[in-house]
Amino acid sequence: MTLLEKFLLSILFLLPLTQIINLFQQGALPLYILITIVVCICCYFFTLYLIKETMPLLLKAGIQGRDLHKPGTDPIPESIGIVSGPMYLGCVILLQIVYQIKLSEFNAGITSICFMVLLGFMDDVLNVRWRVKIYLSFVSILPLIVAYSGSTYVLIPKFVKIVFSTAHTAIDIGIFYKIFVTFFSVFCTNSINILAGVNGLEVGQSIVIGVAVLVLNLLRLNPNDASMDQEYARFSILLILPFLAVSFAVLKFNWCPAKVFVGDTYTYFSGMVLAVVAVIGHFPEMLALFFIPQILNFLFSLPQLLGFFPMSRHRLPKLNQKTGKLAGQKQHHNLINFWLRIVGPKTEKMLCIHILVFQAVCCVAAFGIRYLYREFL
Repeated sequence: MTLLEKFLLSILFLLPLTQIINLFQQGALPLYILITIVVCICCYFFTLYLIKETMPLLLKAGIQGRDLHKPGTDPIPESIGIVSGPMYLGCVILLQIVYQIKLSEFNAGITSICFMVLLGFMDDVLNVRWRVKIYLSFVSILPLIVAYSGSTYVLIPKFVKIVFSTAHTAIDIGIFYKIFVTFFSVFCTNSINILAGVNGLEVGQSIVIGVAVLVLNLLRLNPNDASMDQEYARFSILLILPFLAVSFAVLKFNWCPAKVFVGDTYTYFSGMVLAVVAVIGHFPEMLALFFIPQILNFLFSLPQLLGFFPMSRHRLPKLNQKTGKLAGQKQHHNLINFWLRIVGPKTEKMLCIHILVFQAVCCVAAFGIRYLYREFL
């Protein structure tokens, strides 16, 4: 691992660690966070062990793929998300037993994640059609939407209140809020899957967003606040910490040059985890800001997804075998190729770092937008 990679990785650790230390100094760090961290460390090492044990089994079963950016190399195991998904679920259920969590939304969220792990592995094995995957994504999120019992109010910006001369600070949009959450959750599960094709990118973007979610909920903790918002923040932390643990374990094997491919099993699993955490934590609007790169990639891809332009299966940049660098292709409409056409050819590892830094910048900007909205809008 290069010095730059170590520096960027240390930032991902230091951001939430700084807030945890701050809470500890204030005497406001709940014991459950410390216990959860210990459980997640164990989960990380056990996931590493299981990945090593599963790799030869996947090869033997023929669940493998070739790295198209490294011609002439041997096939490597695919769908390693079949390890991280169950490990995550086992860790979360263990924490649920320890803390005796009986919230119906929590159980419904676990059910939705279970469905998406199954869908992802089914897609890796059977190569399910896109329209079928979209339909099954809606089915998977239904348990969480049915169990959702939180607020359906949306804050009204200050300039709107001035224009319409109203004193109301929020408006109840009722069923339309649940419709928004449903469609956005389906978007989350599929957007990470289409911003892919580079070693480490699928897991990397999930980790960056996961760290942003963790920091957001650590900032929400307030020992002097007895409202339900504190419960939502605690549930979000309990859900996101195990996710980061298994994702860091997967990244160790998936970082360029990858020893395993994560497959659709991981991408659908990670998207659903982030959506579930946002719904249970009652911050889907904030998660939408964290997903700005995925939204941009979707908008770039939309003409091809709708069939206005021909689309190949992978839409990968072109490899120059002499330089070892990737160059953007005009016929492939996605963020990766658009980025390469702007900044020029990059190695696969450097391209991944570029996209992840952009993801991190967007997450930081999301916090700025949140502050700006509260103070001025």
